[in-house]
Amino acid sequence: MDPQISAIIITHNRVEYLIKAIQSLLHQSLGKDQFEIIVVDNCSTDHTRETVEQLSANNEVRYVYESELGSSTSRNTGLQHARGSYVAFLDDDVITCPDWLEKILHVFETVQPRPGCVGGRVVPIWESERPVWLSDSLLLSLALIDWSESPHVIEDLKKEHLVSASIAFPIEIVKETGGFNTKLGRFGKDLLSNEDTFLQREIMRRGYSCYYHPDIVVRHHVFPSRLSQSFFMRRYYWQGISDSVMELMEHDTSRLDRYSTALSKLKYLFYSGKAGRLLRHTDDPDEFTQRCWAFTTLGEISGLLRGVHQ
Repeated sequence: MDPQISAIIITHNRVEYLIKAIQSLLHQSLGKDQFEIIVVDNCSTDHTRETVEQLSANNEVRYVYESELGSSTSRNTGLQHARGSYVAFLDDDVITCPDWLEKILHVFETVQPRPGCVGGRVVPIWESERPVWLSDSLLLSLALIDWSESPHVIEDLKKEHLVSASIAFPIEIVKETGGFNTKLGRFGKDLLSNEDTFLQREIMRRGYSCYYHPDIVVRHHVFPSRLSQSFFMRRYYWQGISDSVMELMEHDTSRLDRYSTALSKLKYLFYSGKAGRLLRHTDDPDEFTQRCWAFTTLGEISGLLRGVHQ
């Protein structure tokens, strides 16, 4: 008998965190016959295979190896191996609450019309002290979301969206969209993103809703390496690239139009005075937020110039 829901973890060289993620799934309130756990190993060179295969011996976890590097490719591989009516994706540095899967199923089975996408709060596990310059506005770049205390349909993805660290779909709907677009998402050391947002756009275009429920909770490790200003500036630069690439994928834009738009953004960056923020160090949280957004604009320019290559 097939499970109701497939929990899919994609992982790359984080076996010590992966173990915690798997253990959190093994202790779900949902009956063990109602869900399966699939680990997609994306080119790991640590002890991921051996660790997961030990659990596989007890038929508790299924191990799948994906040789093509990329988060979207890995999620699609997990999708291909899923046997559940629903699929729930989480990252390898996430710990689910005990009723995570049960809450997801409850939303799918009770909210009418049935959503095409469901997710909830992602709260931090700070591995080192939160910096004074890190404003609440920048937490989304760490895949931390807490939109409200009330469940609701997401109306505008530019204001609210769900994140791939904790997101679920009816399997037939996510397959209808073609899954995660492999032109977006992490590739090695590149911080390309937006694969989850693009998929949510595709779901909404087909007339389905994306639904946020605050009781669907996971805890997300925030590594010390991600709590430096250099990481955030790089992260927001790549966010700008990701935004431009996603827009170019959705609109047939000529090279001339791309270059013209890039020039307009460059002029805005300099004439508005925001270009100076690219070089100006600050520990003030509001000022540093503005500095990150200036890097986003710079990334948008870069994304327009590079186009969609992959």
